[in-house]
Amino acid sequence: MKSFVVTGVSTGIGWGITKVLIGQGFRVFGSVRKQADADRLKQEFGDRFEPLIFDVTDEAAVHAEAVRMAGMLGGETLAGLVNNAGVAVAGPLLHLPVAEFRHQIEVNLTGVVIVTQAFAPLLAPGADRKGAPGRIVNISSVAGKNATPFVAPYGASKFALEGLSEALRRELLLLGVDVIVVAPGAVATPIWGKAKDEDIEPYRGTVFFPALEKVQAYMQGLGKTGLPPETLGEAVAKALTTPNPKVRYTVTPNPVQQFMLANLPRRVVDRMLGGRLGLLPS
Repeated sequence: MKSFVVTGVSTGIGWGITKVLIGQGFRVFGSVRKQADADRLKQEFGDRFEPLIFDVTDEAAVHAEAVRMAGMLGGETLAGLVNNAGVAVAGPLLHLPVAEFRHQIEVNLTGVVIVTQAFAPLLAPGADRKGAPGRIVNISSVAGKNATPFVAPYGASKFALEGLSEALRRELLLLGVDVIVVAPGAVATPIWGKAKDEDIEPYRGTVFFPALEKVQAYMQGLGKTGLPPETLGEAVAKALTTPNPKVRYTVTPNPVQQFMLANLPRRVVDRMLGGRLGLLPS
């Protein structure tokens, strides 16, 4: 039975990936930060799910779980690693506390490096591990190619993840381990419902506050129009198992809109977004 590691599986995209992979007959080692989530998911998914408990920024905990999991593979290679865990930090960059920016990069980028260093050795066959080389799938975002105002830290982390993935894919040619990016648009996950709880009051005295209110309202609506997490799960499963995968998959409920945003001249997109959010000079 092929085994996959997926980080951040308690809800949302990670949960959808886990559900799809288990439904296709695979075993998933899924990371969560809380024992309560581990117990809940074990009950939900059954014997083909094995929880890993760590925060992706805790290097010691990640490596300890990788060692424990290695013993459970029975001398087989790991079929795939999915770096999904992440957070989204929002706010106007000129006023954002630098500590929040550091947290964004620490989770979404440094955490990927920590997890990859811990688990990638299990993807390649060797003297003590038999089987085909596995794959790495990094969950980026449409924001990894087209950044949105007031989520600059998130966009920066995803742009960086795209570059990291490309360099790593070329490095791992030597081991036969492929690296693939899956870039979702809006997905119907709890993160959008939390938008209304984001405290934008610290920015009330800035010129950006009216536009922030518009962005907050827009994000709340994404939870209603986003793709089901299982749709992302299907895309990730394809990236992990298809014989000749692409290097990048974009999965969005508005493919035409995303194509336009990605291919129109940047100044045109600037004016479109600026006009919609009230960011153009009067």
